[in-house]
Order: sequence, then C-alpha cells, then structure tokens
Amino acid sequence: MTDTSQRPKPVALDSRADLDALVADHERVLVEFYTNGCGKCQSMEPVLGVVARQTDATVAMVNARETLDLVEELGFRGVPTFLVYRDGTVVDQLFGTFGAEELVAAVESD
Repeated sequence: MTDTSQRPKPVALDSRADLDALVADHERVLVEFYTNGCGKCQSMEPVLGVVARQTDATVAMVNARETLDLVEELGFRGVPTFLVYRDGTVVDQLFGTFGAEELVAAVESD
C-alpha cells in the first residue's frame, strides 16, 4: 500500500501577506482563487491535487470572497481564476476550468 500522507496538497492562503510569503519561498507557484459554493471551483479540487503531485510547483488556494482587496488589486472578476508565478512574478493567468494536463503545462512552461 502506498503512503499518501507525504503527497503534496494545496495550501490554503488567507491574505496578501500569506501569498507574498509563499511566492517568495517557492520558484513555481499555482494559485487558484475560488469561492465556496462555486461548482466549477469545487470540480477543480482534484485537478489541483494532481498538479501538486505531478509538478515541483507549490499549489495554493485563496477564497476570493474573504480576500476582496487582493482580488481587486489583481484585477480579475470571476472564479475560478488561476495565477502562475515563477520566481515571484505572475507569468500566466487562466480563467475557468481546466484539465490537469493544461495546468501542468502552464506551470512547467518556460
């Protein structure tokens, strides 16, 4: 039997400070902005787990309703929205639902 306790899982972030610290500490980061009750967002949870396990990226989730100032600052209006960070900089922004292969490609592209 495989030990699943060591598999990476998405990290929950609660503030801009949490996001900044995570991005500063990791080379590649994928962040999903979601809201509770969003069916499309919920459908992405298993996909995020796959991305976390298949890549070296750190995967995080931010509740957009609880971080409205951050959402306004970043300038998007819908969920799910994904930001791909590389070396502290946003290199891609995706809106909607995606398969694991698409998100893995976005995270791993140079």
